[in-house]
Amino acid sequence: MSLLNRVLGALARAVTSAPARPITQKRPERPVPPERPERSERPVPSAPRTAGTSRTALAGPTAPGRDVEVYDVSVRGLPAFAYSPDPDGQADPGEVVWTWVPYEDDPSRGKDRPVLVLSRLPEGLVVTQMTSKDHDRDAAQEARWGRYWHDVGTGAWDSRGRRSEVRLDRLLLVAPDAVRREGATMGRTTFEGVVSALRTHWS
Repeated sequence: MSLLNRVLGALARAVTSAPARPITQKRPERPVPPERPERSERPVPSAPRTAGTSRTALAGPTAPGRDVEVYDVSVRGLPAFAYSPDPDGQADPGEVVWTWVPYEDDPSRGKDRPVLVLSRLPEGLVVTQMTSKDHDRDAAQEARWGRYWHDVGTGAWDSRGRRSEVRLDRLLLVAPDAVRREGATMGRTTFEGVVSALRTHWS
């Protein structure tokens, strides 16, 4: 055997006897997804606000309207007036009491107001509503709406000592048990002034 053949044989045996090294394959890189644009935050609309009523009122079947009605002076005439206050717990002519008064534009609704008792009839009390608003300032405007007032000054019926007025053009007929609470007694002279103003207005 020649020297060349012996060298080639030795190389072949060395390659065959050497441990095989594992071949690692490079894993393909995963594509990076494109960056998603940020979502803009949309404001959540708030629920609509429910407007409330600025005045306390009773309505529908809970309103005591059946106990209060308009006293029609044009049909029945003015009642007989008799100043007779009596601290017996019942409403009498000359006393200021509180009762439910219906609104003119919607008689099914109203609110508690002070009223002056003018007369007592078999079917109820004839009263006129009172207010602490000064209608001397807007008398002409009130007259255009058919509302007329008479000043009665101050009294124990208003704890804040405000001047009060009574309405002349609208009288009410109230059931005695519809009176909420007793307020105070109006002086005789002031009461007679109201009676005189009513007779002048309705003459």
